[in-house]
Amino acid sequence: MPDRPMAPADRRIRVLLADDHVVVREGLKTLINQEPDMLVVGEAVDGRDLLRLAEKVRPDVIIMDVSMPHVNGIDATREIKEALPAIKILALSAHEDRVYIRRMVEAGATGFVLKRAMAGELLRAVRLIAAGALYLDPETAHRLDSLLSSSSSSSSARNVRGDLPSLTPRETEVLRLIALGFSNKEIGSQLGIAVKTVETHRARSMEKLDLQSRAGIVRLAIEQGWLQAAD
Repeated sequence: MPDRPMAPADRRIRVLLADDHVVVREGLKTLINQEPDMLVVGEAVDGRDLLRLAEKVRPDVIIMDVSMPHVNGIDATREIKEALPAIKILALSAHEDRVYIRRMVEAGATGFVLKRAMAGELLRAVRLIAAGALYLDPETAHRLDSLLSSSSSSSSARNVRGDLPSLTPRETEVLRLIALGFSNKEIGSQLGIAVKTVETHRARSMEKLDLQSRAGIVRLAIEQGWLQAAD
């Protein structure tokens, strides 16, 4: 089968690696750079270095080891999404604890892959989250669904996995896209509305539902079933 042609540099998915293990970074770099539509644009050795480098190279996707020293993955993800909301974060972890997975998604990660996953699964995840999808590997998705099922009784004030009567369809769509990691500008472009209109929908819906932060929006989206793992 012939190799796929190399994509122009400005169309490749620009990836920043963040892992304190040199061997892991080198392996990921080799894997990614052999793909014609991807390019590694930087490497961070710890969570403290990650935000500085992300601001400098502005990648499309960060592949991040969630157990890096100095700043943990949850805090690093939250800081990056607050400062650079357009960047998509793919968490790469040996951790399979479902509460930990949920906290990473709430912090802003739009992908979660276990370190024991196959190389093809990792590459698929990069492409999907770069395109705006949420990606959870099958085992992760199962654990997250299990957690939500066991805690659904705590959401009595909401119509879990159904429509929220107090929200308009447009407000619901704006919240869903925010939860998926899109910036206000990206949402405006996707829906064909002004950024100011996106901000208005966001503010009104958060007020209606008494949401205080993006983490609250993501938690709601998880409970409502808006974030579906890709098939």
